Amino acid sequence: MYYLGLDIGSSSVKVALVEASTGKNMLSVHEPSTEMEMQSVQPDWAEQDPETWWRYACIAIKRVILETSIDTRKIAAIGISYQMHGLVIVDEQGRPLRPAIIWCDSRAVDIGKKAFQDLGEKKCAEQLLNSPGNFTASKLKWVKDYEPVIYNKIHKYMLPGDYIAYKLTGEINTTRNGLSEGTLWDYKNECVADWLLAYYDIDTHLTPPVVKNFTTQGMVTPNASKETGLPVGIPITYRAGDQPNNALTLGVFNPGQVAVTGGTSGVIYAVTQKATFNEIRKVNHFAHVNYSKMNPTVGRLLNINGAGIQFRWLLKNTAASSYQEMNKKADSVPVGSDGLVLLPFGNGAERMFENQMIGSQIKHLNLNRHQDAHLYRAALEGIAFSFVYGMELLKKDKTMINELRAGNDNLFRSAIFSTTIATLINQEIKIYNTTGAVGAARAAGLLDGDFDTYTKNINNNDYVMSYHPSKNITPYQKAYQHWRNELEMTLKSI
Repeated sequence: MYYLGLDIGSSSVKVALVEASTGKNMLSVHEPSTEMEMQSVQPDWAEQDPETWWRYACIAIKRVILETSIDTRKIAAIGISYQMHGLVIVDEQGRPLRPAIIWCDSRAVDIGKKAFQDLGEKKCAEQLLNSPGNFTASKLKWVKDYEPVIYNKIHKYMLPGDYIAYKLTGEINTTRNGLSEGTLWDYKNECVADWLLAYYDIDTHLTPPVVKNFTTQGMVTPNASKETGLPVGIPITYRAGDQPNNALTLGVFNPGQVAVTGGTSGVIYAVTQKATFNEIRKVNHFAHVNYSKMNPTVGRLLNINGAGIQFRWLLKNTAASSYQEMNKKADSVPVGSDGLVLLPFGNGAERMFENQMIGSQIKHLNLNRHQDAHLYRAALEGIAFSFVYGMELLKKDKTMINELRAGNDNLFRSAIFSTTIATLINQEIKIYNTTGAVGAARAAGLLDGDFDTYTKNINNNDYVMSYHPSKNITPYQKAYQHWRNELEMTLKSI
């Protein structure tokens, strides 16, 4: 028997097939081969067509079926991971009314700020565990205010994963975990935060029915079967946002464990069971995949929008032919990049700086001394330093960081990047060769809640190596302090 996993990202759709009994990855593919288009019709906007996700999901599923030659009747269940915080709105026929407003879109920042001021920090902290911020609820309010004709046609709003589940099953529903990502879940009362929707003057009937994230959420319909090649009747049994899912993929379930990701954006996801938090404007708090009223496990998510996208920009706009070449050149430059500093925050509003627009900045460039190799190293160091800065913020709010785990498909492949972080926080970083699609596939079989066995399968199948702190910490500390000084001067000038 097998499980199928989908990971709906903003750059690609990934699909994986795993063996049910062992969790072994049989095949993982992604579509398209390049990156999916993202529209930005105004500065700091980011939109995608939900039908694009579905189209590439169908292509990727068909590829997995074809390339593995499996008997599709042996696919027992499907799990879905997806880009968080997005807004998909559909009419009564389930058709998208406009492009999805995705995670890195900043248009609703001021709406969230005003809500936080009006509702008060105490209420938001106790019931949402967050400020409303630039999340799904605030984006829906933006549509109401600025696109009223479209708003009046809305049948239901959804998260991106909810939409893909709907396309597979024909059923519109959402999860507590998904609602928590949109600041739409009331933790105190264990229900939808209808009071926030009421504040925004949004019809509470637009919220879909809520299902558990580990349960049968619907079954593949005849229409979806035609489009994907999957048999009719396969159940969707798991759904979660990409960062909680990434933590699950890496076996991060307990306080002190931290999942880190260096993709387009950078994420630090620390698991805790604290009930209250001092810092809710810079750090997000979401129901973790194993959250329950009896086991209130919360993921503390610190997001850095400007991460891998900075390194990718350099690849596209310099003479380098590959990331491997960039890393090799960067390795020829000493720690600290000979004084060159790069602030990588050029991908929208940065929540850990209270949604300020900082931009990507290169400082102390010496045209007689610095070359492309310095720029590559300064970028890797600048992104790594932003991770360290974020972890310092979490530690100040009494978050335990005892164990770091990362996947093998992002910036953590880079020895410069990983060693810089490991050295400055004095923690080993364990690397696992897995993906969110693999994690979602394995999670499809977690209806029994056996997280211990799940973690054993991860260790048996996926562990690759560890990065350890450098014994010579001084140059790293000096370079980090130099970078931090430049960041603080920049923040003061905004």
